[in-house]
Amino acid sequence: MLLEKEPFYKPVGQELEIFEHAFKNRLPLLLKGPTGTGKSRFVEHMAHKKKKELFTVACHEETSATDLIGRYIIKGAETVWQDGPLTKAVRNGAILYLDEIAEARPDVIVAIHSLTDFRRILYLDKLGEEITASDEFMFIASFNPGYQRGFKELKPSTRQRFVSVGFEYPDTDAEIEIVRAESGVDHDIAKKLVKIGVKIRNLTELGLTETVSTRLLVDAGKLIHTGLAKRLSVEVAVVEPLTDDEDTLLALKDLVNLMI
Repeated sequence: MLLEKEPFYKPVGQELEIFEHAFKNRLPLLLKGPTGTGKSRFVEHMAHKKKKELFTVACHEETSATDLIGRYIIKGAETVWQDGPLTKAVRNGAILYLDEIAEARPDVIVAIHSLTDFRRILYLDKLGEEITASDEFMFIASFNPGYQRGFKELKPSTRQRFVSVGFEYPDTDAEIEIVRAESGVDHDIAKKLVKIGVKIRNLTELGLTETVSTRLLVDAGKLIHTGLAKRLSVEVAVVEPLTDDEDTLLALKDLVNLMI
């Protein structure tokens, strides 16, 4: 899709410059970092900036190479081939973004190998065809190394096919600006939300699988902006999504009550 409105994005490092040089050199790009640190928004922002069509695939454990490349479908009385998002992006010289690539099935990694090296070729075995990607095609993937271990970890041989950029949570001032701009709340509320996020992130003893993302703080801000009570907004948008453990929930709610 082509994004008509420029997505808001606050740079936190040199990722804009790195993207430009990766695009210029036709190098695939891997975005590494926790959930909700702006990886997907960054891709949308750059696609808009480059005026490029963007194909985004949210990978999960059932995502297969066929889902990306394409398949034969029944259309009326005929069997016709339908390109998948990867094939469309290669044909159209667009940007393909595989979000959480490590979640996908192993055959996805096999399918993209020839696109992530000097060949930049996609093989369509079922059609007996190969497509050479244009200079305008760019392959981007993301994954979260924080919780993806064991069979969900990307192999070194795959990771070394990419230029990699690490994403972390923004510094306090930048995160306040993001929460304010994205949710519509005033500076004071955004500052309180960010303080809550930072505090919870530092509570490593709670053993949370995922911690507070900027996305969750924005969601809480949106609820507050439309009139939901502040504490309740933080509870349902930040605390409840983090855990189902009753003791941990109680501890987090007590913390929120003290801070807002």
